[in-house]
Amino acid sequence: MIKTVAEVALPVDEVLRIKKRRILPDGSESVPKRISIVTGIHGDELEGQYVCFELARQIEENKKCLKGIVDIYPAMNPLGIDSVTRGIPAFDLDMNRIFPGNTEGNMTELLAANILKDVSGSAVVLDIHASNIYLTEIPQIRINRLHKEELVPLAKHCNVDFVWIHEASTVLESTFAYSLNHAGTPCLVVEMGVGMRITKEYGDQLVDGILGLMHYMGMWTGETKTPRKPIVSENAEDVCFLNAASGGLFIPDVKHWEKLCKGDRIGRIIDPLSGQVLQNVESPVDGILFTIREYPIVDEGSLIGRLLKKEVMAV
Repeated sequence: MIKTVAEVALPVDEVLRIKKRRILPDGSESVPKRISIVTGIHGDELEGQYVCFELARQIEENKKCLKGIVDIYPAMNPLGIDSVTRGIPAFDLDMNRIFPGNTEGNMTELLAANILKDVSGSAVVLDIHASNIYLTEIPQIRINRLHKEELVPLAKHCNVDFVWIHEASTVLESTFAYSLNHAGTPCLVVEMGVGMRITKEYGDQLVDGILGLMHYMGMWTGETKTPRKPIVSENAEDVCFLNAASGGLFIPDVKHWEKLCKGDRIGRIIDPLSGQVLQNVESPVDGILFTIREYPIVDEGSLIGRLLKKEVMAV
């Protein structure tokens, strides 16, 4: 079942429509729980598109196992996806900064309000994002400290590698996830992969996790895989940021999720013109690399990667 959840008129007799696909269990006499899969808030983040496809495919092939409602929203920002831009074209707006919206406001505020109304009341929501074009992230869930008691147990069933709990002071109240959590609808923010690309391996991993979460919540009786046990970090000191000391071309020596010792070389920043190595980027701590630079050109201060310290991994 395809349904339009929000629409506004555009110039030249066009209409912007935000749609969802609802998958219902067969022969349900009571109102079952509902899970909502949301992606495409940022138009240049495409990792969730594959997740929507693969999740729907697997559910449809095993429909008898479905015991809940699955709502799939693959394109919350269809104009951004069509034009491969992060925000809403022509408005120069980040859609994830206008929630909870306003039904009496302008076009973008109206869309945000209608979207939030439609998703609210779900038993759980997964808001799937990718990194930008510059960085690659391992599959992870980010949670603000204000809602960790409710969200961390759910996140542990999602088959991600890392659960990152942020300080409440870093939370942006205008985001989709914050607005839902603040209103009582549990929302998990997934970050994985890289901007403008699809990493099938990560998508398959998350689909396994969504089915596992549904099984945990009594919404799925089909086969599921044992979820990975994620590392959970809730202290800012657990994460070490690596920044470029010089501009140039970054050539990595390691891959994602590699365990590193202090002093191990992560990569080099080189100058193609002179043939010189401008910086050997070394690990400042013992830890594991969960973010790494994807786009090779860097400026001084550019983020090269993030490391999770060894003490957290041992917990």
